[in-house]
Amino acid sequence: MNLFWLWLRGFIPGPVTVNATERLRACCGALLGILLTGLVSHWALSPSAPLPLLIAPMGASAVLLFGVPASPLAQPWSIIGGNLVAAVIGVSCARWIPDPVFAPAIAVSAAIGAMFALRCLHPPSGAVALTAVLGGPAVTSQGFHFVLTPVLLNSVLLLSVALLFNNATRRRYPHVAHADLSKLHQTKDQPSGRRIGFTQEDLDYVLHQYNQVLDVSRDDLEDLILQTELHAYQRRFGAITCADIMSRDVISVEYGTSLEDAWALLLKHRIKALPVINSARRLIGIITQTDFMRQVNLQVYTGFDQKLKQFIRRTTNTHSDKPEVVGQIMTATVQSALEDAHIVELVQPLSDAGIHHIPIVDDQRRLVGMVTQSDMVAALYRGNANLTTV
Repeated sequence: MNLFWLWLRGFIPGPVTVNATERLRACCGALLGILLTGLVSHWALSPSAPLPLLIAPMGASAVLLFGVPASPLAQPWSIIGGNLVAAVIGVSCARWIPDPVFAPAIAVSAAIGAMFALRCLHPPSGAVALTAVLGGPAVTSQGFHFVLTPVLLNSVLLLSVALLFNNATRRRYPHVAHADLSKLHQTKDQPSGRRIGFTQEDLDYVLHQYNQVLDVSRDDLEDLILQTELHAYQRRFGAITCADIMSRDVISVEYGTSLEDAWALLLKHRIKALPVINSARRLIGIITQTDFMRQVNLQVYTGFDQKLKQFIRRTTNTHSDKPEVVGQIMTATVQSALEDAHIVELVQPLSDAGIHHIPIVDDQRRLVGMVTQSDMVAALYRGNANLTTV
């Protein structure tokens, strides 16, 4: 009896973990998507046309595009490719298979096989194939015209709304795969963060053994596992924040600081990076030794020292073609962190992303400190030493 109830409980899904804001966002997106798709289709097609202006599978597509936009099944190629191939197969089966029982079954089955082959699996497309077969005289009489209108028209319109709405509400869409950092240094070594714990090969092996389609991308699955590890690490180490380990007496420059003065500061203080701030001390960029070197031809080593001196030396002329101030060569898109952030948030950028210095800012984005790789190593060592003495 206990086994029966345990089996029966499998029919009840677990609780949804998203908050009320995310649920409302998905509902509003579906409302806007279906409404605009219907209105534009009504405008583009004659209201007296025999075909429906909006087909039912678009409702299922809206659930994916707005409810789970990170799903591999909800990506642009999935909806466009999946609906198109399913419509073509459905119309073909309706025309060439007269049996009303076998035609829809073969249409859905063939559509799934084609979507697997073309890497555009989209569950609502199964309903598109079924609609092409069972849609009645209004659909079957149109033949392959049904593929273009309303299937392609509806799909493109709904996708367009999803692209605008998801990004406007800070949901990355389409869900692009993460950049591969394993070749950052052009060597065979894995990034330092992947040399301990599970590797990409481990995850690929487990997914291969699992052998089922997951409604989550491989990158997101890896991120979830890594975030779980970091959360557990944070719980074990306690509340060590960036403010606890950062350097506070930070040497910084402004946008208009000359390159000659900035280089002199790097040499004087034996540092490799200078945060760039404005008059209100808000962070606007960072300038590193690499930014200087990038301006000089590193492919030719002969006379490199002289070239660097010529580059950073002030130009006495009124007009100059070469950069003269920090703001002209700085890196404007700078990775920063809040002073109350836990240090585990800095592990990935400092270990795998090729970043050596992270400016620390307050909630007004004013510069308050700097964390380097050396600071991080020392903090992790002390934290681990404290754990072993407890």
